[in-house]
Amino acid sequence: MLAQGARAIRAVAAAAGLAAMVAAGLTGCAAAAAPAASPIQIGTSYMPVPVSAGTTVAYVVIRNNGGADRLLSARTSAGGQVAFRAPDGHGSPLVMHTVGSIAIPAHSTFAMVPDGYHLLITGAGPIHGGRDVTLTLVFAHAGAVPVVVQVTNPATGGSSYFLN
Repeated sequence: MLAQGARAIRAVAAAAGLAAMVAAGLTGCAAAAAPAASPIQIGTSYMPVPVSAGTTVAYVVIRNNGGADRLLSARTSAGGQVAFRAPDGHGSPLVMHTVGSIAIPAHSTFAMVPDGYHLLITGAGPIHGGRDVTLTLVFAHAGAVPVVVQVTNPATGGSSYFLN
């Protein structure tokens, strides 16, 4: 009788151990299937009201908490085309040119500014002050990252890049 009790206890213990192993395995699968958090975080973003029909610029602060990445393209919810602009040397007057992509260094903050790298948006639909435009930035490693950009009008009291 004692031997039967011992066998029953071992059987229950074995079943409990098997159940624990299956549960641990399933938990590991769920953790492996969950998407990893993007190393790219977006800080301040700003877009002034277009000065001419469908043409404006946008400035975004990008925090890269991972390895080096590259901003490959961008698009807006207002349509049009987005080009990356960069200063061409340090002469006076400042001359800008279009670049195909922007390097985003590892573990750093990259700020787009009026006299440095920024986004030039042309051919966009109506963009009005006080509204938001979604800008989707596409990175080589981090993939597509949506950004809600506030459209402001400094001429009517809205904030500007320098006041944000």
